[in-house]
Amino acid sequence: MPTIHLTNFIAAPVDRVYNLSRNSSIYKSSFQKSQIWPIAGITSGLMNKEESATWKTKFLFKTRFFTNKITELIPNEKVAEKIIKSDFVFFNHEHFFKSASNGTILIDVVEYELTPNFFRNFLIKMYVTPFLEKIISHRIEVIRQYATTDKWRAIL
Repeated sequence: MPTIHLTNFIAAPVDRVYNLSRNSSIYKSSFQKSQIWPIAGITSGLMNKEESATWKTKFLFKTRFFTNKITELIPNEKVAEKIIKSDFVFFNHEHFFKSASNGTILIDVVEYELTPNFFRNFLIKMYVTPFLEKIISHRIEVIRQYATTDKWRAIL
């Protein structure tokens, strides 16, 4: 099963980074560059356990929809989400937060699986994993921009 593991440092308090990570406005802002748009569910404010949002995007030459759901929240420690409806057979994304003396260490772990087919391994290696790494890295940069400036005050 493909796994993506990203570790980043954000010079902001852990509670701010945690709350920005589950904020729908951050998702919308970070996904716009990848042309992923919210169409249903929680599309503003903080997402809580068992809440979901549905998104629309164009991926591999086809319009696709996916629904993600928050499955676990441990304040200032972990946010876990699953994509519960999509072309993925399995998709789990966990965000871990570690307080540091001068900020927060943010660890993202994504595990996913595609439907078996002849091109699956090629798609995973050449397109899906790089695409997912790119949008997750961009989302982390958006969180960093909000968390390390006064922008966070407008949405939290």
